[in-house]
Amino acid sequence: MTDPQKPRSQPEYERGLPDYHDPTAGFAGARPAQSALTLRLVLAVFGLVVCIAGGLAWLATDLPTWPGVVLLVLGAVAAVDIVVIVRRKARGEPG
Repeated sequence: MTDPQKPRSQPEYERGLPDYHDPTAGFAGARPAQSALTLRLVLAVFGLVVCIAGGLAWLATDLPTWPGVVLLVLGAVAAVDIVVIVRRKARGEPG
């Protein structure tokens, strides 16, 4: 078992993390499942753009402001998610 304080390396991620079990690995010749960090990054950027643009456009109208604020908060959540994803990719996690 590795020390939880030690940063993991790329070969450790490729080998598989401790206590990780992929029940579909090798099923019918399929490759083992991998993290979808790049897809998650693309979706988070899309959500950030849509939420910020929609929130600002909503606030520019005479409609109630709460939906625009909700969209801006969701945009902030997407921005935090982007930071987390970029940090994980910089650490060397595959995906």
